[in-house]
Amino acid sequence: MVIVETVGVGQSEVAVSTMVDFFLVLMLAGAGDELQGIKKGILEIADALAINKADGANVTLAQQAASQYIAALNLFRHTSPTWDPPVVTLSALEARGMDTIWRIIQDHRAKLGATGELAAKRREQQRVWFWNVVEEGIKARFLGRQDVRAQLGELETAVAEGRMSPTAAARRVLAI
Repeated sequence: MVIVETVGVGQSEVAVSTMVDFFLVLMLAGAGDELQGIKKGILEIADALAINKADGANVTLAQQAASQYIAALNLFRHTSPTWDPPVVTLSALEARGMDTIWRIIQDHRAKLGATGELAAKRREQQRVWFWNVVEEGIKARFLGRQDVRAQLGELETAVAEGRMSPTAAARRVLAI
């Protein structure tokens, strides 16, 4: 098993979700994460949500956050026809709930494995990875060309100063 932790800024989560079998979103109750998660579309890609720090004075807040997420998940169409993302509360401080998370991960793997969805997901991940490498290679080769580099600075400045539209500048670079 490989666990990938992201920095929690939105875009990295979306990228990581296309590389993993199971995508767990860890939230904190009362930290504004509820709205942040919804704004960034994280709920649509989550395989499960865990509200951490459900201990001490935070238990009620964590339970309220879990209820809000359960309601919000009903508004989104999840990526899997086989799996409905559960929402759980846990306390790392009190070592409570981690066994539940592990059971959820195992259940997810068993259900998606049985339907062939996990294998299909991995095939799609490989296809996406292939095209990402191709795109990066094309961009690197293009930007590595002397004639392109010679024009980029001037065109970028023209765009920044409003003397040329981004579209017109991009078309000029791509015509090289």
